[in-house]
Formats: sequence, C-alpha cells, structure tokens
Amino acid sequence: MGDARKGDVRKGLGELLDLMLPRSCGGCGRAGTAWCAECAAALSGPPLRIRPRADPGVPCWALAGYRGAPRAAVLAVKEHCRWDLTKPLGVALARGLDRLRDTDRELILIPAPSRAVSARRRGGDPVTRSAIVAASWLPGCRLVRMLRMRPGVRDSVGLGHSDRQHNLHGRIMVATTRPPGVLIPANAEVVLVDDVLTTGVTMRESVAALADADVTVRAVLVTCVA
Repeated sequence: MGDARKGDVRKGLGELLDLMLPRSCGGCGRAGTAWCAECAAALSGPPLRIRPRADPGVPCWALAGYRGAPRAAVLAVKEHCRWDLTKPLGVALARGLDRLRDTDRELILIPAPSRAVSARRRGGDPVTRSAIVAASWLPGCRLVRMLRMRPGVRDSVGLGHSDRQHNLHGRIMVATTRPPGVLIPANAEVVLVDDVLTTGVTMRESVAALADADVTVRAVLVTCVA
C-alpha cells in the first residue's frame, strides 16, 4: 500500500474513532474532553520573543516552550492523528497573531513546508490544518500555501544544527501556479507559521526562498520553541 493510501486509511480510522470513543485531553490525558481548560491556558498567554540559533532575519515568536501540554498536543497530532487538536492549536495561533498583527493591513499566513512523505504518512499536514483554523478566526486574514521542500530532504529528528543546515540548504522553494505578487499584495503582513522551532534553519531557508520571490516576511510565529 502506498504512502498516500496509508495516510488516507489512518485519517479515516482517526475520524471514525473520534465518533465512536470518548476522547482524552491531548495535553494532559484527562478523560471526557479533547482539550481541557488548563491545557488551553498553557497556550493563551502573549507570544514570547525568541532568538533562534539560525537567525531568519525577522522577529520570531512562540506561544510556549516545547514541554507539558503544548508538546503533548503537537506530538498527538503528528504521531497519533489527533486531528481534533488542530482546532484548539489553530485558535491559540489566532490569538497570538491577533496580539502581534497590524489590524490595518491584510494578514497572510504561510505554513512552513513539510516533507511530502511525512504529510502522506500522516494523512495531512498538521501545520497547514492549524493555520487554516487560525485564518478562519481572524478578519482580514487568509492562508497561502506556497512553500515546499525539494526531494532529498531527510527527517530532521535527531539531526544536529550543522546537519540540519546541510539537509535544508537550498531545498525549500516557492511553488505556485500564480505569481507571488498576485497572491500577496505588497502591503500585506506576511507571517510564517510552524508547530515547533528547534534551530530556526527551516524558517531561515523559508524566509530566503520567499525573499527570492519578492515576498517580504514580517515575522515568524510557532506553537512551541524547543
């Protein structure tokens, strides 16, 4: 069975289980709720300014550290197909963005790219799903998917800083059938979003790829910083 078919099966089984079985909290495991108020509070504070080792050249912000409920939720979505958690994670992103944005300008969210094989295996891209939710909660905001990874990128889990740099250098590209200038107005606020920032290499390469396409990124916002 191919990766795409396996991803569809996993997605379908996850959705079926959502209907048949009571969920436990994706952050703390409490029975009877998918996302409890205490875990939601861990992502409800103002975004934290962070300075990654690989500086992307724009301000970077995180909703929380990569620990506790935020870490558990991100892993539950990625590794256990808890797609129901993309809604509260997306709402948390929206709240963080609302604190940072300039309300007089259109807000454009660009999800960080993921490896195609990972998205197929999971039955979808968690970052994009959360970003879709975030965009739906914010007036004057929309999602634009325009970044992808070239073939040959390895899974970054377990890679050190220099290996991550080598793995991603020049391998993130803008891929769209429409000119970036048509998709994104010149005065729009463009924010890159991701679930976890570890070294900042993905964001640095993404910002550089967008700059080459004459798209200026204003900021980076991630759910967790490792």
